[in-house]
Amino acid sequence: MIGIISAMQEEMQTLIENLQESTTIIKGMRKYYKGKLFNTEVVLVFSRWGKVASATTVTQLINDYTIDEIIFTGVAGAVSSDLNIGDIVIGKNLYQHDMDASPLYQKFEVPLLGKTYFETSTLHRDNLYKATQVFINSYPKKIDAKIAQSFGIKHPKVILSDIASADQFISENHIANKLTHELPTISCVEMEGAAVAQVCFEYNIPFSILRIISDKANDNAHIDFPKFAKEIASHYALEILKEYFNKLSLH
Repeated sequence: MIGIISAMQEEMQTLIENLQESTTIIKGMRKYYKGKLFNTEVVLVFSRWGKVASATTVTQLINDYTIDEIIFTGVAGAVSSDLNIGDIVIGKNLYQHDMDASPLYQKFEVPLLGKTYFETSTLHRDNLYKATQVFINSYPKKIDAKIAQSFGIKHPKVILSDIASADQFISENHIANKLTHELPTISCVEMEGAAVAQVCFEYNIPFSILRIISDKANDNAHIDFPKFAKEIASHYALEILKEYFNKLSLH
């Protein structure tokens, strides 16, 4: 069974609408939707924003269901100049950029674990990357052109890159620049991924993450996030996961 998490209801609304044989339970103020998505058993849940909320959600998910892997999907802000709105990042290494227990530990190192980042599952992220490439190649058939145009999306691309998480919404150039100076391999920032990655590491559950760029994490980071999440991000997730699950069934 695959656990799928998003921070916002809108980010997975299309997934919920396509879920079959679904049942719902509520725990810890979260709705867990169990059912089948493209003939694959899944549990869907939106965690709410932030590291604590997402870590709590994934821990409940792992303990209540027999989970084979976790996938996080949602939006993120770009800190790489090579990324544009509508591009997709498949996460490689996840950093908690607000973790600083110095001088006891080096900056970004999670105390007692001896890790400055959490790596996603190589196999799962590679398959997710390949599924995303298939989606990109058929993009005009999958995403409404007028909706994409309204957000300025023309020719989206996918990259495999590092991601940084923190309980901060980055919307100022000097903060984004400081982050990329300290963590030069990151391409985008968000508020949940590294926390979920840490829990999956501690529970030994394969983890992968896809992030759709909704804005540049700078002084111009203004967008209707719920609208983008519902009309773009959730549809991206549906089509990418369809291809991903197809690859799983072939194996």
